Amino acid sequence: MLRDVLPILLVILFFQYAVLRRALSNRLRVAAGFALVIVGLYAFVVGLKLGLFPIGGSMAEQLIQFDNWLWIYLFAFAIGFATTMAEPALIAVGRQAEEAAAGKIDGRAIRLLVALGVAIGITVGTHRIISGDSLHLYVTLGYCCVIGMALLAPRYITALAFDLGGVSASAVTVPLVTALGIGLATHVEGRSMLLDGFGLLVFTSIFPVLTVMIYGAVMEKISDRRKTAS
Repeated sequence: MLRDVLPILLVILFFQYAVLRRALSNRLRVAAGFALVIVGLYAFVVGLKLGLFPIGGSMAEQLIQFDNWLWIYLFAFAIGFATTMAEPALIAVGRQAEEAAAGKIDGRAIRLLVALGVAIGITVGTHRIISGDSLHLYVTLGYCCVIGMALLAPRYITALAFDLGGVSASAVTVPLVTALGIGLATHVEGRSMLLDGFGLLVFTSIFPVLTVMIYGAVMEKISDRRKTAS
C-alpha cells in the first residue's frame, strides 16, 4: 500500500519544492494524514478480501440453491440500492450539485435516483446473466436510451448525470456487485466470470444516468408549467 501511495506523495512533493519552491506548512499534520491514508487503504483492502467479496459470492451461491430466481432479483435490487446510498462520493457530489444548482436540484433526491438507477441496473444485469442474453445488445440499447434522453433532458443536468454514473460504481458498490456477478457466473452453467461476472458492473453506470436525466426533464417541465400558470 505504501508503494501504491508513494507516487502521489512524490508528485505533491515535487511540485511543492521544485515548482512552487516553498516548504510545506504543518509538516507533521500532512505526514500524519498520509500515514492514516495508508493505514486506512490497507484496512479497506483487507476488509474487501475478508468480508465483502466472500459474502457477495456466498449470497449468490445460496440464493441459486433456492431454485427461485425471484429472490436473486430482489437481492440484486436491494443490494444495489443499499450500497449506492452508502457511497461517500455520491453523498459529496449530491451536496455540491445542490449548492451549484441554486435550488434546481435536490441533493437527497439525486442520491435516491442514483441508488434506484443502480438497483434497476443490477437487477437487469442479473437477469442477463441468468438468461444468457448478449451483453453487447444490452449495453448498446442502454446507451441508445442514454443518448436519446440526453437530447430531451435540460443541459444543466446532463453533465451531472454522466458524472453520477461514474460515481455510482465506487468503493462500496463495486466489491459486492463484482462478487455477486462472479458468484452468479460461476454457478450458472455456460457463463464466463470475466464477461458475465465483471460485465455486471456496466449496468451500475448506465441506469443512474437515465434516472437522473429523467428527473431533470420532469422537474424542468414542472417548473415551466408553474411559470406559465403564474
